Amino acid sequence: MSDSTAPFDYEAALAACARGDRHALRRLYDQESPRLLSVALRIVRERQAAEDVLHDAFVAIWTRAASFEPTRGSGRGWMYTVVRHAALDAVRDGAREINVGEEAFDALSTDAFDPGMQDAFELRQDMGRLHDCLNRLDVAKRNSILHAYVDGLSHSEIADRLKSPLGTVKAWIKRGLSALRECMV
Repeated sequence: MSDSTAPFDYEAALAACARGDRHALRRLYDQESPRLLSVALRIVRERQAAEDVLHDAFVAIWTRAASFEPTRGSGRGWMYTVVRHAALDAVRDGAREINVGEEAFDALSTDAFDPGMQDAFELRQDMGRLHDCLNRLDVAKRNSILHAYVDGLSHSEIADRLKSPLGTVKAWIKRGLSALRECMV
């Protein structure tokens, strides 16, 4: 029996996938699929297309797991990159594009796609509040959060992209999320 408080080890699961362990792929899917579906849905804007993207992305994760290099970033971030690229490919192949800048952050919400989700009006109202709350953050905090949760970048990748110290990026994300939680109440 595993310890439910232990953090999920994406890197170990990807290494197991590279060795052909189908259970590892299932663990990755169970752990991250709701959030990855949210990322795909934000880009392709149609549920069925997002589910197709997610399926294709998990096939790619399975077949390309051996190409994951832990020295270049986190396993979770790598998975988000695979999904994001699969979704962008789907858009280029004919799916509808969206303006990621204004609405992307709601991809953090895994509840938004549960069968018992709130009605569409309430969801749109919450997204508008989230947009307003994001606008209240300073640019560094907002960009750090969007890079982490929308682009799926690791903290070190964000630090490289923003040309800022790793500890600063972690603080921006932590403080920014705290401010968003307070604002959304």
